[in-house]
Amino acid sequence: MKPAHRLAIAGGIAVLAALLSSFVGDSVPEQLVTNWDAAGEPSGTMPKEQALWLPPALMAVLIGLFAVLPRIDPLRENIATFRRYYDWFVVVLTAFLFLVHAGILAFNLGYEFHFVHLLLAGVALLFYYTGVILTKSKRNWFIGIRTPWTLSSDEVWDRTNKLGGRLFKFTAILALVGLLFGEWAIYFLLVPALLTAVVTVVYSYYLYERVEREVDAEGT
Repeated sequence: MKPAHRLAIAGGIAVLAALLSSFVGDSVPEQLVTNWDAAGEPSGTMPKEQALWLPPALMAVLIGLFAVLPRIDPLRENIATFRRYYDWFVVVLTAFLFLVHAGILAFNLGYEFHFVHLLLAGVALLFYYTGVILTKSKRNWFIGIRTPWTLSSDEVWDRTNKLGGRLFKFTAILALVGLLFGEWAIYFLLVPALLTAVVTVVYSYYLYERVEREVDAEGT
């Protein structure tokens, strides 16, 4: 399957989101609930027109942006090596946004469910695939764990992103387990996600310093 075909799948999801908005537009209230607290209680609203059409527009913009990035990245040849995973990430991200959009519309149509749990399940799946693409990625400026140290060394990039990929997958699994713990579920995502961010940044710095010392030692 060519990149354009995979991105077309994402585009189809965005079109489906627009069609869904059009289909339910007359049935939802003028103010839609679009925010919930950790306990799953509604905490914010948005005017109907914005809630209906902003998500499909955002999907379209993101798809266009992701289509352009491989063309403008100075290290575009590296993206080409994992382009299949890159394209499917765009599909997964668009599907996640569609899930959120559909969930908001369903809630405002009167269907009763715990929206935060739906959101956490979607984020968990998105995080898991993020872990997949991290383990496949090569050094570039847009996709992956980008720190000054990973961007300066292929070895540091590869090892840091492989570690980050495993941690993202583990975070996704914890987030799904957290769904069993009610209003505490969100912490099963936030805490490991924060730790993942800190660990990967620190690890990339530590690894870069170690690699540089080894290079200096070999030079002497």
